[in-house]
Amino acid sequence: MDKQQFPTFDICNLNTPKNINELLSVDRFRGYVESNPHLQQVHNHNYYHLVYFTEGSGEHLIDFEKFPVKTGMMYFMKPGQVHQWYFKEKYDGFVVNFSSSFFDWIGINSSLLQKFSFLQSIKITDHVIELNKELQAIISPLFENIINENLLNDQFTNLKIGSQLLELFILIERNYFADSNAVNDYKSVLLNNFQTLIDQHFKVKKLPKDYAEMLYITPNHLNALCKDLGGISAGELIRSRVVLEAKRLLVNKELSVSEIAYELNFQDASYFVKFFKKYTNFTPEQFRKQYYI
Repeated sequence: MDKQQFPTFDICNLNTPKNINELLSVDRFRGYVESNPHLQQVHNHNYYHLVYFTEGSGEHLIDFEKFPVKTGMMYFMKPGQVHQWYFKEKYDGFVVNFSSSFFDWIGINSSLLQKFSFLQSIKITDHVIELNKELQAIISPLFENIINENLLNDQFTNLKIGSQLLELFILIERNYFADSNAVNDYKSVLLNNFQTLIDQHFKVKKLPKDYAEMLYITPNHLNALCKDLGGISAGELIRSRVVLEAKRLLVNKELSVSEIAYELNFQDASYFVKFFKKYTNFTPEQFRKQYYI
């Protein structure tokens, strides 16, 4: 299938201050949105996207789940997630976009990002943080420092911004995910590896036993791990990824339901429709109409 699913933007597509290698962009959020009107449609990125609101109201749609826009809200988005903004009144804040290779480029192994729950969790709610007043007072100046450092733009700028981003990430992890940090590292790595494999193979491998074999564990072990750390079974995690991709494809009204069924490796369109309705309570066309009234 060679039709475009939905707009996918790279950092080089953005009209915003970015570094020389286009691995990072930093801006004040209001100016960022006004300079990039194409970002107000349903779209996704191939980079990490961090937004912190200092004022405003509205909604943020992330992978078809709605979250509030208000002062003190922080959003962490991974590459590939679909989203859209809806603003009700004046809004502002800060936005940082960085590629998956940014930290590697400045000499910090990007695998370090796997340590942060808000970047790796299977629960979208973990990617949305409402900061308390104490942390707001710390983090707003940190973003101002990042903005100023980006304007300085010398040989140490990206290294300094990278260290400031890590400082931010550590603050969030320590204050909001202390309990999850106590989880056995082996289990966390195993679950992350399972998620990675799902992203790579969900169109053709639909059963937990297929992934358990690749992870060198038993299906029962995999299922227990998912329920322990994520609260859902391994099968549910696989199916939810298929449903999510179906939703992402349905956003593009140029794709027929039959084309989407074929792309997701269903035996026929009718089976895909039944599957989609079972797990969303909508037919594919009913779901699509929500976004094209």
